[in-house]
Amino acid sequence: MLDRIGAKRHKVQQLMFDTPPPDLSTKAGRKAWRHEMRMVAVRPRRWGLWLLTLGFLLVMAPAAFGLHSLWGWSPSLIGSLLMLGALPLLIASAVLRARYMKGRFTLPGDKC
Repeated sequence: MLDRIGAKRHKVQQLMFDTPPPDLSTKAGRKAWRHEMRMVAVRPRRWGLWLLTLGFLLVMAPAAFGLHSLWGWSPSLIGSLLMLGALPLLIASAVLRARYMKGRFTLPGDKC
């Protein structure tokens, strides 16, 4: 499917504009909606959760992994930096999902 300028659209954009929103009053519609929302912002959410998990493990239990120094840096400091780096990714994924949901449930002629 091509968009207005002739470039190929991403499959999320195709789904957003080519199909009507799912009917949330039925169980199948809610299941389709959950599946559709899982497709939005996958990479930032996944990277953010991995960084958050790794950072949490480095902060809470560095001795459990036998780590007392990583390249001369404290594992707690590295873990804190990883968790701090995960924060913008998780916020970006939440914003992208909210923007997608808003665009999905507005009618094509509506201006927001």
